[in-house]
Amino acid sequence: MSLVRRADAAEVVGAGLELAAAGWGSRRIAERLGRPMTTVRGWLRCWSKRAIRATVVFTAWLVALADDPAAILPAPAGTAVADAVCAVTGFAFAARARLGKLKVPTWLLVSAACHGRLLAPGWPPA
Repeated sequence: MSLVRRADAAEVVGAGLELAAAGWGSRRIAERLGRPMTTVRGWLRCWSKRAIRATVVFTAWLVALADDPAAILPAPAGTAVADAVCAVTGFAFAARARLGKLKVPTWLLVSAACHGRLLAPGWPPA
């Protein structure tokens, strides 16, 4: 499954965002994923612009889904980009826990939750 306005699969973009959250730069991520550096830089710029709003949205969804949100709320990760990735993965964990045997990979679940608009203009709404 792809994201709106992106040629790469949600799992590839998500892997890049996770690496960025771990402190990797766009050149290194591009080499690791076999993508052009300009493409990866575009993902990271877009994600950094919406990281705080994405953190709010995915944290709210996590809280709505979790039986005990305090047990799985991620701790601050140190940067807005890393916080947003933690909120996304926390949401996916809560969704899988709520839906039982759901085996959907994290970034496919995230893409479905935001209708593929993770990096699209206007998402998340202000």
